[in-house]
Amino acid sequence: MEKKIDEKKQGNTLVMEPKQENSRKLFIESYGCAMNFSDSEIVASILAKEGFNTTQKLEEADLVLVNTCSIREKAEQTVRKRLQKYNAVKKINPGMKVGVLGCMAERLKEKFLEEEKIVDLVVGPDAYKDLPNLINEVEAGRDAINVVLSKEETYGDISPVRLQTNGVSAFVSITRGCDNMCTFCVVPFTRGRERSRDPQSIVEEVNELWDKGFKEITLLGQNVDSYLWYGGGLKKDFKNASEIQKATATNFSQLLKLVAEAQPKMRVRFSTSNPQDMTLDVIEVMAAYPNICKHIHLPVQSGSDRILKEMNRLHTREEYFKLIDYIRELMPECSISQDLIVGFPTETEEDHKDTLSLMEYVKYDFGYMYAYSERPGTMAARKLEDDVPAETKQRRLAEIVKLQREHNHFRTQRFLGDTVEVLIERESKKSSEHWSGRTTQNTVAVFPKENYKVGDFVNVKINDCTSATLIGEASPNPSEGGE
Repeated sequence: MEKKIDEKKQGNTLVMEPKQENSRKLFIESYGCAMNFSDSEIVASILAKEGFNTTQKLEEADLVLVNTCSIREKAEQTVRKRLQKYNAVKKINPGMKVGVLGCMAERLKEKFLEEEKIVDLVVGPDAYKDLPNLINEVEAGRDAINVVLSKEETYGDISPVRLQTNGVSAFVSITRGCDNMCTFCVVPFTRGRERSRDPQSIVEEVNELWDKGFKEITLLGQNVDSYLWYGGGLKKDFKNASEIQKATATNFSQLLKLVAEAQPKMRVRFSTSNPQDMTLDVIEVMAAYPNICKHIHLPVQSGSDRILKEMNRLHTREEYFKLIDYIRELMPECSISQDLIVGFPTETEEDHKDTLSLMEYVKYDFGYMYAYSERPGTMAARKLEDDVPAETKQRRLAEIVKLQREHNHFRTQRFLGDTVEVLIERESKKSSEHWSGRTTQNTVAVFPKENYKVGDFVNVKINDCTSATLIGEASPNPSEGGE
C-alpha cells in the first residue's frame, strides 16, 4: 500500500506554468497516494506538448481529468461525487471532455464508459502516452479507452511537469506496479507487475531538480525496496536474466547510494517500504549518508502473526521487530511511521491486542490507520467474509488512534531543548509570522520567519511541541543543508 498524501492535500487541482503557444485548457485533480500525484505530473507533461495549459477553473476547461484511487471505498466515493460535479458543469460547457485516469479507471472501465456513461475517456496507469490518440478519438465523437497494463512502461523518458509545487520538494518515481499480492490490496491488479526504471534516468532527473533549485526529493514506488534494474523488464523475470545482467544489476540500496552521492546537499527520502523486502544494506546506506533523511515509512498492517498470514504479508511479528531493532541500533535518531488496518476479516480481540502491543514496542512517530473496507477484485474479497462488525472496527480503530496520538507526543517531546535542521517549505497554516518545514525525521517544525525564506535550511532550537508539531526559534547559524 502506497504512502498517502495528507488528507488536506487530497483532490488538489494541479497547475503548471502556462505556455503562451498552448490554446487548450486542462483541469486535473488527483486523489489517493503520492504515486497518483506523481503520475499527474507525467500526464501534464505529455499534454503540454499537445497544446494544453492547466487551469484551476473547472468551468473554462476543455479537458477534465481525475486521477483516481481504488485503495479504499471512501476514495472511490469521493471521485464519484467529483464526476457528478464535472458532468453538471459539462451541461453548461458541452464541449468539455471528461476522463478518468489511474486505478479506478482500470478497475471500473466498463461501468464508467458503457453502463453509466459518465465519462468520455478511460486511461489506465500504463497508458498515459496514448492520451493524444485517445483525445483525438473523443474529439471525433467516439469513446476512448486504454487500460492495458505494461511489462515495460516506467515513464523514465518523460520529464514530469512539477504541478503546484513549493519549488522545494519533488517526487521522483523509480518503480511501477507491485508483485506483493497482499490480500487486501487492489494495486497489483490496477497497476500491474513490478518493473524498475533505469537508474541513470533517475539520477539525471535528480540532477535536473537540483539545478532548478529543489532541495529535497522523495524516491517513489509502490514498494521501493523491491527496486531492481537489470536492463529493463519485469522484476519477476530477473531469474531468467543473463549472467552479465545479474552481475551489473542495481538494487535499491545501490540506487540510494547513487542518488545521495549525485547531490550531497540535497535531502533524499523514499516511500513506501515493505518489511519483507527491506534489506539491512538499505539501513546501512541510510546511516552512512547524512543527506538521506532519517525517516522510514514501514507499514506493518497488523501486529498479529495470524492476521499477517491471512493478509499474505510475508513477514512475521518477530521479523518486523528485528528490523526495527536494527534501525534503532544504526540510527537511534530515525523516525518510523506505519500503516495499520483494523478489523481485517476474522480479526479477534486477541489479534487486536497483538497490534496494540506491537505499537507499544515500536512507539511510532506517526501513522496512517484505517478500518478495513473490502475492495472488489482482491483475494480477501474473493475468499474471506468481511465478518468484523462495523461498530467493532470503529471501537478498535479509536483505541489504535488514541495510542498512536500518545506515541506521537512521546516522540515529539524527545526534541525539546535540541537544535534540529529544518527545511522551510511554506508559511505556517496557523500564523503568517511563522515558517513551517520538516526535520530529517519528517516531523513538522514551525518558527518565527525573521529573514529566512522558503527553501532555506535552518537550525531551529525546539522550545515546545504538540503531538504533531515542533515549536522553536532559529539559532544564529543557518545550516548548509544535507548535514
